[in-house]
Amino acid sequence: MTQHTATALATIEAELRVPVATAQIVHFDLAEPVDNVMRDEGVYRFDLSLTPRMRNARACYRNRWNPQRFERLGNIFVVPPGEAMQARSDGGRQDSIVCNLRPELIRTWFGGELEWTDRRLHAGLDLNDANIRRLLLRLAEEMRHPGFASEMLVELVAGQMAIELGRYCANINEGPTTGGLAAWRLRLIDERLREVREPPTLEELAGLCRLSVRQLTRGFRESRGCSIGEHVVSCRLEHAKKLLATDTSVKAVAYSLGFSSPSSFCYAFRKATDETPQEFRQRSLPAVQ
Repeated sequence: MTQHTATALATIEAELRVPVATAQIVHFDLAEPVDNVMRDEGVYRFDLSLTPRMRNARACYRNRWNPQRFERLGNIFVVPPGEAMQARSDGGRQDSIVCNLRPELIRTWFGGELEWTDRRLHAGLDLNDANIRRLLLRLAEEMRHPGFASEMLVELVAGQMAIELGRYCANINEGPTTGGLAAWRLRLIDERLREVREPPTLEELAGLCRLSVRQLTRGFRESRGCSIGEHVVSCRLEHAKKLLATDTSVKAVAYSLGFSSPSSFCYAFRKATDETPQEFRQRSLPAVQ
């Protein structure tokens, strides 16, 4: 494992390399707005933001989409090999787990390459999958505290990630786009989820969209490639991280997010991130202040 390798824009805090994958914990420090292109012919690039993602982080697949189409980057995103992803943000500081997987892993398990349709590219910018999140966090734990046979563990986790990515893509509905939600309905949902208070119920969101709960849940999955419940959890987790990156007490964070007690908030946060709010704060505050 190597530690603290600096570049102009990023510092590699920890790293593990094996023939089929590279895993890194990276600290980004961008003093100005950024607009750059990510492209690598030889790897799938996964990025899980450990701290709040930079403000207005969004991306466009410049060779596949209208150049004016920029979509929001979620807590986890993946860039397939050979695809040019133009990423923009307002800059700032951020810590991420970055994992590069060799395409051979996909071919081993699926007998060929994954087909990256428009919907799959879009869904990959907000890869809302609990299993992939868990595997990336496991890599981070191993990088911070390497144990016996670390390289073998990384290879095994990388293989699992390849399988989970294939399953994620297979579950994305490739039917006609008419079944998804209209842009104005998606905007209303996103606006409600940006409010830092108790989470909305399905009935509330359905009412906002003037739909039945069934229409809402089916349409949302077709539009975003994940369930609306997974999306709500992801948004609340981002709210929690942003509040914990300030001097707001854990108790105040818990109540502002609608939890009945600090202990229930701590349990939910640890279940989602594999660390307590206090551990997250201790690790992230130096990066965001």
